[in-house]
Amino acid sequence: MTCSKRRVFLHTAAKASLPGLGISALKTTATSLAGLSTALMLRSAQAQAERYPIHPITMVVPFPPGGVADTVGRPMAEAMGRMLGQPIVIENKAGAGGALGMAHVARAKPDGYTLLMALVSISTIPVADEVLGRPASFSLQQLTPIARITADPTVLAVRADAPYKTYAEFERYVKAHQGKLNYGSSGNYGTMHVPMEMLKLARELKITHVPYKGAGPAVLGLLGGEIDLVATGPASILSHVKTGKIRVLAHWGKDALQSMPDVPSLEQLGVPIQFSQWSGIFVPTGTPSTVIEQLRQVAKQAAIDAKVQGTITKAGSPIQYLDAPEFAQFWANDAKLLAEVVRRIGKVD
Repeated sequence: MTCSKRRVFLHTAAKASLPGLGISALKTTATSLAGLSTALMLRSAQAQAERYPIHPITMVVPFPPGGVADTVGRPMAEAMGRMLGQPIVIENKAGAGGALGMAHVARAKPDGYTLLMALVSISTIPVADEVLGRPASFSLQQLTPIARITADPTVLAVRADAPYKTYAEFERYVKAHQGKLNYGSSGNYGTMHVPMEMLKLARELKITHVPYKGAGPAVLGLLGGEIDLVATGPASILSHVKTGKIRVLAHWGKDALQSMPDVPSLEQLGVPIQFSQWSGIFVPTGTPSTVIEQLRQVAKQAAIDAKVQGTITKAGSPIQYLDAPEFAQFWANDAKLLAEVVRRIGKVD
């Protein structure tokens, strides 16, 4: 039997087996079956969301170990995983000042199995892409906030053997040796770069920027004499302050630091600038609302967990929790302010 005769035969057989059904009816039936299939798939996805989580979760930390995001992320991941009944595994995905890991989560499947522990640089990177005229790594709309965990003012840290013992001595030294000192950061337009550039602009200081892959490597660079100073979160350097290897000259906050109450703010010293290195948990936009609600609840409980509180506070970062609605408003305001700062800094090679 030829192919054309076979098609005629099958068509005739179909009509014979389904008396009274024409081609249009068959098309309608096929459409109904497709609709039913889609409905079943949606129902299955909804059922999986309701059973969430059914396997381990990944929390991406977009920086190397040793920085604020890692210090905060690990105890939070352990506690949240304990409460959810599935482990939350930390994945350090460093690069491009945090952009690599953040973009990875922004593009991830929105099913609740990929979380992001981000720092304030989540707000500066998209604007930096715009300033530099390069394709956007990600957009703020691709990520949904779950909870803010900490909000530390950045501190100005130098080696203990530096020739300047106070901020006033430091500024005089810099102005007498313009361009001689250098500072390390976690990358261009990141949480360690932006506050230093704010200070340089405010006080007309010339200090050379040396980008590293994260706060941990930058602090090691400071200890090893590769650089002269860093602007970082207290948690990154507190242990070295306690051992007498690092001295903190000032901070970018408003109130006294809980971990370093004797350190003055820049505002107190006549430099009216502030910068908060906050940390927060995000998921890809489109994550089911039931999953988001579960994550909000366990994040809230983890933030008051005794083990989490002890670990993070000991590291120098007191918990300053904000639930999703308040965090979303805080993030929107902070992102708007930092966009103006990044545009003022301008293009950086």
